[in-house]
Amino acid sequence: MFKRAIFHSIEAQLQHKNALVITGMRQVGKTTLMKQLASAWNGKHVWFDFDNPLDQLLFENSDFRIIYRDLQHMAGAEEGERYLVCIDEIQNFPEITKVIKYLIDHYGLKFIVTGSSNYYLRNLFPESLSGRKFLFVLHPLSYREYLHFNSLLPDADLQPNFEEATSAHSPYAIRKRRELYEQYMEFGGFPEVALTKDFDTKRMILRNIFASFFEKDIKVFSELKDIKELRDLIILLGPRNGNILDVTRLASELGINRVKTYNYLEFLEGTFFLRLIPKHTQSADRSVAGGKKVYFTDTGMLNLIIKTTAGQLLETTVANQLHHYGKLSYYNKRNTAEIDFILNEEIALEVKNKAIEPDLRKLEKLAEKLSIPKFYIISNTPDTQKHVIHPWFL
Repeated sequence: MFKRAIFHSIEAQLQHKNALVITGMRQVGKTTLMKQLASAWNGKHVWFDFDNPLDQLLFENSDFRIIYRDLQHMAGAEEGERYLVCIDEIQNFPEITKVIKYLIDHYGLKFIVTGSSNYYLRNLFPESLSGRKFLFVLHPLSYREYLHFNSLLPDADLQPNFEEATSAHSPYAIRKRRELYEQYMEFGGFPEVALTKDFDTKRMILRNIFASFFEKDIKVFSELKDIKELRDLIILLGPRNGNILDVTRLASELGINRVKTYNYLEFLEGTFFLRLIPKHTQSADRSVAGGKKVYFTDTGMLNLIIKTTAGQLLETTVANQLHHYGKLSYYNKRNTAEIDFILNEEIALEVKNKAIEPDLRKLEKLAEKLSIPKFYIISNTPDTQKHVIHPWFL
């Protein structure tokens, strides 16, 4: 099984007392990652899948000491021996957090758990687990991981490397790295999709993932009464991908109020379906969705909903790559001056299908005006090499 870039960061915490919590969209590989971590654990372990109600049964006992004894028996562990407990889809049984706290505090057990949504896990882990968990987010494959899953990039090169991206590259390296980029843009980064060669089968898998999102994730969202509203919102957001959100207009087109629209957007962001990027500003309204740019977190899912333009597809793919490097914002001054992305408040980035000198000079002047020290154009077909990044090296 191919390893994800995040594997080694989590593996380094296997011996720490804290529970390891892995969250992310459905079908991004959380279960596979947990299996790999269990294999790396130097000792005994037990496994539970909370999609199966029978696997929840052991943890429903009100006497947590009996739960410990049952787990010890299942693991075949000696008295005082530390073992690993792996739990998949933890959001299906929220009461488990009390058990985890008790077993960590009293017996030093190690837990790895997965959950399909940060939206649920924010409330699932109460303050009582503060200081007892490390949270990791697993995203769809980066392009580096996509190449790795296709045996074109070694494990050692998986980590994001912005310095490498901005370096000069030989024509051979460029040709090899861009080999699958158009495929990556079209079908996105779900691991099963990446490992499937047939294009029609890739599309079928994407449709199944989208259906699973509605069948499973939404069931846990108890406040949602009519999934048609959420479906219609997703359809409306397709053509708006890469644009600044107008929540008032969205609410009007859906026939619902603004508060409900904000709640839906929060849900879609919390389940990692969308990425909302704030405006580069010092004002205090960054926490709300209005005024943010919206991007689908997987271009395969975006292409399933709407056939977008080549420019929008490249920009969305780049947005999903850049988030691995840190905090993203954008700049827009009354639609007269704009920068697609500002990374960590210090790098201005503009995405163009073709990089030309006037675009570069315009970006340079705007970055200087905003006191942003670095600037680059990200482009498939650059006419100039200085300050230009190839997206397939991100």
